[in-house]
Amino acid sequence: ENIPQKTSAPFSTNSYDAFISPNTLNLSSFVKLMKKLQEIHPEASRDEIVNALLEVKKDNNGILSGLPISSIMERTSVIL
Repeated sequence: ENIPQKTSAPFSTNSYDAFISPNTLNLSSFVKLMKKLQEIHPEASRDEIVNALLEVKKDNNGILSGLPISSIMERTSVIL
């Protein structure tokens, strides 16, 4: 599997870095998912969407990989 290396920013503990890891979604999928969720939920802030995604991840045994994007969107929408 070809995973792009993240070299532009040092590791930090904010929710964005905690959410983006090689074991969850790649950056391209995350950007597409965020864009779709922001279109569906214009009232929600980026942080609210990320927090809802983190809750979906937590509820799915700490992983998002293997879940279809549509399922992640549905579960996140329920939380939002």
